[in-house]
Amino acid sequence: MARTIRKLTAIDASYLYMETPEVPMHIGSMAIFQLPDNHREDFFEGLKAMLGRRLHLAPMLTWKLAHTPLDIDHPRWTEDEQFDIDRHIFRGALPAPSDHATLQRIVGWLHAKLLNRARPLWEVYVFDCLPDGQVAIYSKMHHACIDGGAGAAMAQLIYDASPSPREVDAPPPRKPSKDDERDFVSALVASSLEFWTSGERDKLSASVEVPRTGKTDLASVLVDSAIQELHQRSKFLARLPQVLKMANELGNKLIGAPSLDDLKKLVAPPTIINGSISSERSYAAVTLPMSRMKAIAAKSGTKLNDVVLAVSSGVLREHLLGQDALPQKSLTAFVPVSIREAGDTSASNKVMGMICRLNTEIEDPKLRLEAIVADSAKSKELTSPFRQLTPLVEDSIALGSPLGIQLISLAYSRSNLPDLLPPAVNVAISNVPGPKVALYANGAELLHSYPVSIVTHGIGLNITLQSYRDHLDFGFTGAANILPNVKALADSMPTELDRLERACGLAAF
Repeated sequence: MARTIRKLTAIDASYLYMETPEVPMHIGSMAIFQLPDNHREDFFEGLKAMLGRRLHLAPMLTWKLAHTPLDIDHPRWTEDEQFDIDRHIFRGALPAPSDHATLQRIVGWLHAKLLNRARPLWEVYVFDCLPDGQVAIYSKMHHACIDGGAGAAMAQLIYDASPSPREVDAPPPRKPSKDDERDFVSALVASSLEFWTSGERDKLSASVEVPRTGKTDLASVLVDSAIQELHQRSKFLARLPQVLKMANELGNKLIGAPSLDDLKKLVAPPTIINGSISSERSYAAVTLPMSRMKAIAAKSGTKLNDVVLAVSSGVLREHLLGQDALPQKSLTAFVPVSIREAGDTSASNKVMGMICRLNTEIEDPKLRLEAIVADSAKSKELTSPFRQLTPLVEDSIALGSPLGIQLISLAYSRSNLPDLLPPAVNVAISNVPGPKVALYANGAELLHSYPVSIVTHGIGLNITLQSYRDHLDFGFTGAANILPNVKALADSMPTELDRLERACGLAAF
């Protein structure tokens, strides 16, 4: 029997339940590499061999899902005992003229395809036919596995910090899991003694190994789920005073008149970029110099992320104006916020989000930036209690909820509700911190790492950027039925940066 690693958290599993053919829930990257002048070997074969030697550095690359009968409980990660790297890394080809625009169209097409849930949830496509000695790697991994921060950290584990590939220690011998070592009754006795003899039960309840049968028949799954449910309830009861205190603070903050006014401003207007989406994707990428973005932040007394929102807001404003479709009310953006603690490299999702006004009704770029800063501060204030509350309730579960959530997601996807209901937000904008030093893969230097992200019903555009060395790499992922030419938005980013620089009294480059 395949070794069980762990059960998915409620947040991780939710990305599986919300997935439909129109809404794949994987995130990805389009990385551009420069081959060295003296490179002669087959880059694809060399990369595959390197990745094969380093799989143990990111163990979840060999994990696959094990579902419970009738999806009565969250699935488990188990080791794929038949793992074959040739099922995950592929050589890609580009039609003429084999340029970057063609690559981006192919990436959009590949990103629309669901991952095979019978295998570890990732794929890599290598395109070694770009001009000027460049190669591209498009990779995707399910959001149930990682968030953007974990993905950036994984790249630094797999790649090298110099052109010469480093020596990597062989993987350690496989250790028997607790499932192998003890039966269910022994585990029950041991964990009970461990829990009830502790003087710090509140702290220990988060780390006690919960006994389980380890079997996959329905009766065993029900037993395991019931025990896990009791364990989660004990954890929740231990945290209940803290949860109630935070909930009270949140309620007091939200019912105040100023907060209610701020919340009303966060209601998104309907636009042409919001509605039901198809299964097809459009994709485009662009790079902006970090020095110019930071110069604007320094000049205006703001932060880099504020400048990112301001430039993105200007692009959306101009696009909608050009379509005679700019609403009088400001567009809003969902902005993910990492709650990953320093040093946390776990392969799971540690993220929440806040809603920010983009102030697209303001024409002047500098005034728009100032308004975004003020409104973002209010959003952060409204969101701060959730930041502390989320880790306390993120593992709450309910027996049978996985199947119910999947049915609701499928029904929503098949209905016309996204076209009838107002959007929750208009766009998603995410900033992922990336490496500050150069990275290499099989001797090739990483030049750019463009994110490829998720769009959903009601939110047909996602703008995600990743910092790398001295620049910011933006990836625009759009629903093709709503934004067939998302490249036009990406191409207008440099122009909007120029406008903001001039408005802030800086000479445009």
